[in-house]
Amino acid sequence: MAMAFKMVCDDRNVGDRRMQNILYGMKWKKVHRFIVFKIDEASRLVTVDKVGGPGEGYDELAASLPPDDCRYAVFDFDFVTTDNCKKSKIFFIAWSPSASRIREKMLYATSKEGLRRALEGIHYDMQATDPTEMGMDVIKDRAK
Repeated sequence: MAMAFKMVCDDRNVGDRRMQNILYGMKWKKVHRFIVFKIDEASRLVTVDKVGGPGEGYDELAASLPPDDCRYAVFDFDFVTTDNCKKSKIFFIAWSPSASRIREKMLYATSKEGLRRALEGIHYDMQATDPTEMGMDVIKDRAK
């Protein structure tokens, strides 16, 4: 069991080229609004679970997070400042609902930093156990 945690935490298992390309497309080309990651139980690797298109928003991201399963998500939040300046901030969300299994919560908690290091350009980290902890009002407050 300890070996599985080590494998998931290893940067080689989370920093594959496809993830970097998808994140690049989200940050610079604006072709994705969000990315949801999961840990594949068979291979113990972090994989892309869902990619939200440019027309999708926060509601689609929240709907794609299962109520009883852990996930990681990266969300590109566009907003206009009080000075009427358009800005974009990227949020890393560690989704760990109360209904998920303890073993799964531990696996996701221990592998979070490995994935976070592999994804460059994240502005804010969030930990959420229910939808109210990552609501749009919370994201807006953090982005100010």
